Amino acid sequence: MFDFILIAALWGGSFLFMRAAVPEFGPIALIAVRVAIAAAFLAPFAWAKEGTSGARANWKSILFVGASNYALPFCLLAYATLHVTAGFASILNSTAPLFTALVGWLWLKDRLSRVQLLGLILGFSGVVILSWGKLSFDHGDGLAIAAALCATFLYGVATHFTKCFMMGMSPLSLTAWGLAAAAVMLAPLGIWAAPPVNPSPMAWGSVIALGLACTALAFYLFFGLLAKWGATRTIAVGFLIPVFGMLWGRIFLGEVVTLRMVLGTAIIIAGTSLTSGLLSTSSPAR
Repeated sequence: MFDFILIAALWGGSFLFMRAAVPEFGPIALIAVRVAIAAAFLAPFAWAKEGTSGARANWKSILFVGASNYALPFCLLAYATLHVTAGFASILNSTAPLFTALVGWLWLKDRLSRVQLLGLILGFSGVVILSWGKLSFDHGDGLAIAAALCATFLYGVATHFTKCFMMGMSPLSLTAWGLAAAAVMLAPLGIWAAPPVNPSPMAWGSVIALGLACTALAFYLFFGLLAKWGATRTIAVGFLIPVFGMLWGRIFLGEVVTLRMVLGTAIIIAGTSLTSGLLSTSSPAR
């Protein structure tokens, strides 16, 4: 249980560190450094444990996963934290399971039960409640919300792509080499978008914590928990991420947690639970 809570705390903390560092680094440079640090930590573990044969055989698919599951969504979420609070961004991030179900329905023609459809409607209603009054594009809030939701949509695409084409690779190898691919893809862009002034020690500390703790360590712990608990119980960690996102933002950045944020979070989590089958005794339709 300690690892479960720690993972949620670390992933919730990623929005705090992005919010703290992105004004000085910029979204692209920040994420380029983040994925490079995480890949440098995880790739040796994957190499020592499983070698590189799987990565070489699936390098095209790994490039796609690196772009759709790490490089693009991380950059979009980093951009979002320029305009919305860490807590708000973490709540939007919790819609990933909703988009995963939606992508499966649209792309793979997965059948959704009435309960799952109700969950989708409920979850996206939570997004509407959360975003109400913030959809103006004059101050960047609307674009930031769109960017965050686009990121979670990409998570859904990557999840189903992995399920369809990469089931032969272990989660550790897929994540390590996916992050490495993202690092390679973002390196030239990160150099091009490098800030003209060297970021402050606090910003560097934030990006190092983001890469080591919130990405590499969190994924490493997640794989261990996945092996012990199985997917259904482990994936529930996502329900705690917005809680910690709001908590860390309130404690360290003085962000305001509004009643609308709490209500939107509760509705999104309820919808996600129904859509993923965690509140249903029947198995999801296929």
